[in-house]
Amino acid sequence: MSRHTISKAKQLKIALLVESEKLNISQCASNLNISRNTVKRYARFYTSLFHSNSNDLLYTKKSLPTLKSRKHIIEKTIDLQNFLFELAQQEPECLSSAIIAWHRYLTVYTVGYKRSQFITIFNNWLKTHKHIIHKAWDVNFIPEEDLKTFRSWRNSLDRHRWELSVVITESYKSRPTAEIAEKIERSGNTVRDWINSYKKYGISGFEKKNHKTNPNILQLREEKKTNIIKLIHEPPKLHGINRTSWFLTDLAETYRKIYSTYISTSTISQYLKSEGYTYRKAKEVLTSPDPQFRKKMNEITNILKNLGTREKFFSIDEFGPFAVKIKGGRSLVQKGVIKTFPQIQKSKGFTICTAALELSSNQITHFYSTKKNTIEIIKLIKLLLSQYNTEEKLYLSWDAASWHSSKELNNFLDSINHEAYRKEHQTPIITLAPLPASAQFLNVIESVFSGLAKSVIHNSNYESLEECKEAISQYFTSRNEYFILHPQKAGKKIWGKEIVPSVFKDSQNCKDPRFR
Repeated sequence: MSRHTISKAKQLKIALLVESEKLNISQCASNLNISRNTVKRYARFYTSLFHSNSNDLLYTKKSLPTLKSRKHIIEKTIDLQNFLFELAQQEPECLSSAIIAWHRYLTVYTVGYKRSQFITIFNNWLKTHKHIIHKAWDVNFIPEEDLKTFRSWRNSLDRHRWELSVVITESYKSRPTAEIAEKIERSGNTVRDWINSYKKYGISGFEKKNHKTNPNILQLREEKKTNIIKLIHEPPKLHGINRTSWFLTDLAETYRKIYSTYISTSTISQYLKSEGYTYRKAKEVLTSPDPQFRKKMNEITNILKNLGTREKFFSIDEFGPFAVKIKGGRSLVQKGVIKTFPQIQKSKGFTICTAALELSSNQITHFYSTKKNTIEIIKLIKLLLSQYNTEEKLYLSWDAASWHSSKELNNFLDSINHEAYRKEHQTPIITLAPLPASAQFLNVIESVFSGLAKSVIHNSNYESLEECKEAISQYFTSRNEYFILHPQKAGKKIWGKEIVPSVFKDSQNCKDPRFR
């Protein structure tokens, strides 16, 4: 379409010739004293217009309206075309939406086209005038600081920022919005919205708005999340549900009964996913079948709440047995290099590390053995009695392994807790606080073992069993020294990248199945 409109009379003649299919471009250009290109452009527009879906503009040879009615319809279309052309020159922002342009059109032509007819003609006009109207969207000025920001965005790995940079900088170069949209694989409306946003608000219009959430709401969310995690650690049968694992609907209903608060299944699913739980984990690891689960948990919680200054609580478990040989694991390698280790190896020896973690001071007591049995547990208890002989009471917490509840062990505990023995050897009382069955995820020392495995076992190639033991002992020694110097920071993900703080909570999962 030409940059300047020709007279309405000339436009009408071209439109009538296009409609009657008698247009000769050269002859028409000569008769109207205009260029052939101008005739072509107007003819192209009217051709697309007459083949649109508008009822007023759909003509066939069999049902042509009278010349008078045709002139009236085409004149109305020409008036609309001239109006759009003026709007593009004076108020280009109104072309951002067909509805906005239609409302502006009605202020000038009160008996003009209806909404659907207007939109059809408007869209055809936009397609025909791409080379003119795209300048209405151009960004005319970009400050130097914004240019630097857009350059950095264009080289970043963030695709959204790259898109924004391309849109604004290419628009500044007067590139048509259709081409920009094709380059970034977005719609033209999206491109125009971003350009308008930059014109109106500058680069700050692209910044993500941080909506501050009410602290009370955040606290309520954390409470709900903690309560949900506590709930999935209990077997469903404790709540009268005849299932072996939790369903979302069961969790929602049970939560409502216990806490008198409604929570949706989608919210529960979101909370579980944010904590890294899936149904597979819940079935295999996270649910304890112990019918006395709640009783044992309450006993341990009460002990820790009322732990005296001369009382210690120990989380006890065995790490291993594990063989000393070349181990795999995650490590930094160059791109294209594949790190391997032999599947079949000759073991250089094996060992078991029995350890106890004192929760209040985060100190590890450990030794090595080749068996898991009552004798080794008795050996650990004697070691703890010697190390903590100034305390009044020691609480021992471990899983439901058979050697943790044998007759031999119970007889030994009765003997060392006898008043005569304690008076003679000046030893504290030993009290057991066993964990529920199949509840290794509540054993805090599992978190330390996971950190140990990632730090000194994975990617290892020790020459001998003694070298491996030395590495483990050095790991525990360094960890103990750190927590003596920094007691306030105990349990942070510092030593061995422990997955949870070394504190007892019935809503946390201490055991990392990926590294044990």
